[in-house]
Amino acid sequence: MEVGDNKIISELSDDKKSFAGIPEAAFVEDVDAYMALPENNGQVDKALKRLDESHSKYKFMEFNLASKRRRLRSQIPELERALEMIKKLQAEKNSSQNLETQFLLSEQVFAKAIVPPTDKVCLWLGANVMLEYTLDDAQELMVKNIETAKTKLVQVEHDLDFIRDQFTTTEVNMARVYNWDVKKRQAAKTTSK
Repeated sequence: MEVGDNKIISELSDDKKSFAGIPEAAFVEDVDAYMALPENNGQVDKALKRLDESHSKYKFMEFNLASKRRRLRSQIPELERALEMIKKLQAEKNSSQNLETQFLLSEQVFAKAIVPPTDKVCLWLGANVMLEYTLDDAQELMVKNIETAKTKLVQVEHDLDFIRDQFTTTEVNMARVYNWDVKKRQAAKTTSK
């Protein structure tokens, strides 16, 4: 974690432990009271099924967050390379010589380009949208996008840690309910003898 990460994490309020609004799994401390709840009605299968559904939902959320993390981790270096190129264009804009460079055309295919001094640049924004910006505006936009992506990455990583805790809590709850049922059956066998 970086210094700015602590600021982002501290933005979470006490009642909200996840940026994505992931519900917190309640720890089952008193299994007898938990099993006596109307939704369980002493039926172990019902309780375990609900806990298993919660566990599956957490797994689904984890998968989505992991995908988002991968996307952000690849997006940040791309944005930083774009910012680096904008800075290079700014440095060369008052020069009388053309800038010779290579750019990525497609995966592992580069093209050579000769760029005359310019004060404008076109940025690919995604979704088939490209806009022309002045170099200063483009730099400002790239810096803002990099900061936003880094903030989102910290938030996603925090939520992934949070969701791992929810897995553990849910799995412990499942084990406690299962063990409660085993003890109840053993006690029933002993009293019936």
